[in-house]
Amino acid sequence: MNALKIVVALFLFFMTVPAMSDSIPTSDRAERAIQSVEPALKAALRQKGLAFGSPIFMRIFKDPGVLELWVQSADGTYVHFKDYPICTFSGDLGPKLKEGDGQSPEGFYFVNAGRLNPRSRFHLSFNLGFPNAYDRHHGRTGSALMVHGDCVSVGCYAMTDPQIEEIYAMAFAALAGGQDFFRVHAFPFKLEDEALDAQRSNPWYPFWLNLKTGYDYFNQHLQPPNVTVVDGLYAFSADR
Repeated sequence: MNALKIVVALFLFFMTVPAMSDSIPTSDRAERAIQSVEPALKAALRQKGLAFGSPIFMRIFKDPGVLELWVQSADGTYVHFKDYPICTFSGDLGPKLKEGDGQSPEGFYFVNAGRLNPRSRFHLSFNLGFPNAYDRHHGRTGSALMVHGDCVSVGCYAMTDPQIEEIYAMAFAALAGGQDFFRVHAFPFKLEDEALDAQRSNPWYPFWLNLKTGYDYFNQHLQPPNVTVVDGLYAFSADR
């Protein structure tokens, strides 16, 4: 009988390990924040025919300094839900190149549950995943590049605490609702033809031209593309 209990206990243990490893990190602080903003978010989403917990997508624009939050609708396309003014970011227009350069990244990133930080020194945060495959290909270095609260930045995109509470709540709900990860696309500015043409003499123009392909893909399909790196360039296709 004791041997049977041991076998059952071991079975239950190993069956639950994957679930525990896949769980979303949380804290009392995060849970209080989510509870405080959830009712208003749900009401605002309902007005646009959207649901709390649906998949999300974010775009960041250094100029004019805004984080766009998009939510997937019933037909699978993404609907613009809300803009959050960025409190501050580090550096100037252009990508992050190396650890300590004080530059906020530009490019195509994704955030899974393990990149949420409910115990951040900056209230709440999530890690963008810099360096990504493109950054590593080009020898770019850096770590802990976040979107976070507290309105201070050393290479990160900093929001006010009330803003990050809403953004974090939407991210948590989407991941809890089954989204494996959400994408965050960070751009210098809105890469419309005229705006980009004005930057032809900028040394980052070729890089931004590559970013524009992904920017245009989303604008055309209202779905973020799958992003890979081919021959040192970002490449885009229908998301899997």
